[in-house]
Formats: sequence, C-alpha cells, structure tokens
Amino acid sequence: MSDQPRRPRRPAKPYRRPKKDPVRILAFEALRAVDERDAYANLVLPPLLRKARENEGPEKFDARDAALATELVYGTLRRQGTYDAVIAACVDRPLREVDPPVLDVLSLGAHQLLGTRIPTHAAVSATVELARVVLGDGRAKFVNAVLRKIAQDDLDGWLEGVAPPYDEDPEDHLAVVHSHPRWVVSALWDSLGGGRAGVEELLRADNERPEVTLVARPGRATPGELLAEEAAVPGRWSPYAVRLTEGGEPGAVPAVAEGRAGVQDEGSQLVALALAAAPVEGADRRWLDACAGPGGKAALLGALAAERGAVLLASEKQPHRAGLVAKALAGNPGPYQVVAADGTRPPWRPGSFDRVLVDVPCTGLGALRRRPEARWRRRPEDLDGFAPLQRGLLRTALESVRVGGVVGYATCSPHLAETRAVVADLLKQFPDTELIDARPLLPDVPDLGEGPDIQLWPHLHGTDAMYLALLRRTA
Repeated sequence: MSDQPRRPRRPAKPYRRPKKDPVRILAFEALRAVDERDAYANLVLPPLLRKARENEGPEKFDARDAALATELVYGTLRRQGTYDAVIAACVDRPLREVDPPVLDVLSLGAHQLLGTRIPTHAAVSATVELARVVLGDGRAKFVNAVLRKIAQDDLDGWLEGVAPPYDEDPEDHLAVVHSHPRWVVSALWDSLGGGRAGVEELLRADNERPEVTLVARPGRATPGELLAEEAAVPGRWSPYAVRLTEGGEPGAVPAVAEGRAGVQDEGSQLVALALAAAPVEGADRRWLDACAGPGGKAALLGALAAERGAVLLASEKQPHRAGLVAKALAGNPGPYQVVAADGTRPPWRPGSFDRVLVDVPCTGLGALRRRPEARWRRRPEDLDGFAPLQRGLLRTALESVRVGGVVGYATCSPHLAETRAVVADLLKQFPDTELIDARPLLPDVPDLGEGPDIQLWPHLHGTDAMYLALLRRTA
C-alpha cells in the first residue's frame, strides 16, 4: 500500500445548460430546411421571422434580430463554396463525411468569423453555444476546435491558401474566391465574352444583397405614392420602379398590401416594357403572357394593355400559380383573362395575338443574388432538361402570334444555351421570322450588348441577369 497521501478530488464542474440564442437557432433552422427539403431561403425565412416576432417570450425578437438572422442565412448560403474550402482545410476528414447539421453550424460560424464584423470571441462562443443546443456537447467540442483554427486568419489569408493561383487555374480560382460552382463561372464568362475584370465584377455582384424593388402598376398606383415611403428612391431605368434602399418589409407598404403595386425586379419590368414598346403592324388589341406565373410581368403588361384598350390573356400551366396570377391582376383597370393551360399545347388558335411574351422556365442563373442556394443546387445536366421545354414554348409562341405581331422570348438566365441558342434554333424552324433590335426600345439603359437581343446584368444594371429577344412574324 502506498504511503503517498491521496490528492484531494476536484469538485466536478456543475452542468451548465447551453444558452439558447433565438437568432442563431432560427438561422440554423432555415439552413436545415434549405438542405433537407430543397427549400428556398426567400420562402423559408419570412415565416420563421414572423413566428419569432410573434413570440411573447422574455426576450422579444426585434428588427435588429431579424436583420442579423437574415444576414447569417443569406451570407452563409452565398459564400458556401468559399467556407467549404476553408472548413475542409481545418478538419481531418472529407467534408462529405461531416454530418450536414454539423457542417451548417460550422458554416454559420465561418461566416461570422470571415464575413461579418462580429468580434472573434463572440462569433466562436455564440456558435459553440448553438452547437451545444442543436448538436449536443460532444459535437460542440468538435465545432469549437474547428472554429478556433478558422479564427487564426482572415478571409484574404485563407483564400491565399485554399484557392489555386489564378495563373494556374483561372476558373477554379474564381470559383473558390467568389463562391460559385466552377461550371457556373465558366458559363457566365462565356456569356459575358470579356476578360477577367468583367466576370469578377459579376461574381461579386452575385454575392451582394439586392435591394427590394417595387413596381407601381399603371392606373392603380403611382411611383410618387411609393416614394413617400421611408428610404424609397426612384428606380434606375423603369419609370414605374421604386427601390427600398434599406430593405424593409414590402408587405407593410399600403399599395403593395392592396395589390396596386408589387415587388418586381427592375429587369423584369424592362422586359415587359420593351415588349409593350415594340412596333407591330396593324391591330394591337390582343396580348398574351404564355408563362405568366407568378404574375409580376402579367400585372404590368395587363396595366399597359389597358391603357391602349387591349386585352391580356395570362396563361399558366400550374393551377396554383395561375391563382397567383389572378391575384396579381385583380383590380386591373382593363379587361383581362387568366387560364390554367399548358403553353406547349394551348387552347387558343394559331395567330390569335398581336403581342406574346414567353418567359420560360430556366436554371435561374440570373437571379443568384436572390436565390443564392440555386448555384449549389443546379447542375450542368439541368440545361438538357430545360432545353426541349424552352424550345417548345417559343415554338408555340411564334405560332400564336399573327403575321406582323411580335414575340418576346425572355429568361432569367444569361447562359447561352438558354438564350441565343434557343432563339437561333427557332429562327431556323421559322424562316418567316425576323429578330427586332430591342435596344432602342430601352433608350436610357446602357450596356445592352451587341444586339439585336438584350442581356441585363447585376454588375452593370443592378438588375437580375434577364435576357430578351424580340421576334416578328413576317409571313
């Protein structure tokens, strides 16, 4: 038996319950919904914020909390590719072997450390507390160890280490630095047709939070009415556009709540305005929006048609989306009709319309500012899935317009396979069709490209990357 005296036992540390942080828990729940359900953050986040505001707990969820939660969700999603590269350099296993909920917590922590002004100690401690709440103490220790490694350098320092040199692999360098999949970088570079500076400006613009843009629907609201709102300024290009420079809740604007105005990107407004301004030969009485859901362009077109005594038919294949179109058009100053119909097998007769808009389903690569998760969800093979539908819808649109009438082919993607390639194929099938130079129809908008079609860009116009080609039937 040893003669050494026994060391006194240290008293066990009392168990401390993790402190619940409603802002970070909400952000984590939103990221899990995006990952598990393929949900979109712009659809998931508002109801979560609304529920949090309605909670009558001891700590009221206020506007600052909502702003921080929004920044954490969107910032993490936008920079996911960059943060994945940083996290991968700090763990001892492939990222695919890290449980998705753990990776979401790590990404939230990485964004706070590398993408916000939150102090380092606060970012680490708050994220570890979140991990204790949603993951448990064991995995919280892993989160703590990884975040402390990330905190050893800033974003620029990490990028020097995890991004390949530009001279060795330009596309992969830009993909890591600006957090886009490599194939998207390549596609955008091809669409721009320029050098490094242009594509970097575009990629940076994709990672910026877009302003909320409203549209005053003619005959129902005026831009002046919307400009009376706090932090509201005129749009850059559309006479009906008003921008809310400090975000804000659009639903709190009376004209929006009443349906007399709506939330609509200025690029979307310009597409409708260009189609409405295109010269047609002969009558101008019947307009068609062949892919009208969810109704923003249809509402603007319906109001413009009413000013000229024309009638709009808005068609949408999905009944629930047709309902959204009907809601957007309710109160239109002139006659209109909404139908649930397949745009590739329409119920109307050929040659029935003077103007036709077909805003086709696409990859959505032009709206990555608003739906940042789409860049990680889309795959190059998706282009093959959309191609037959896009061509089929444009084919039907050209059949639906009369001789002398105009078709607008629009898409919220700048990918050449979804824009010029589709138009070129249909021009071969319809030799009695000509392209109209759309650029003079938007005389105040610069940098519209070589024409005759139009390509808008986030970094040049502050809009989504909308594409428009105008085609006239000649015989």
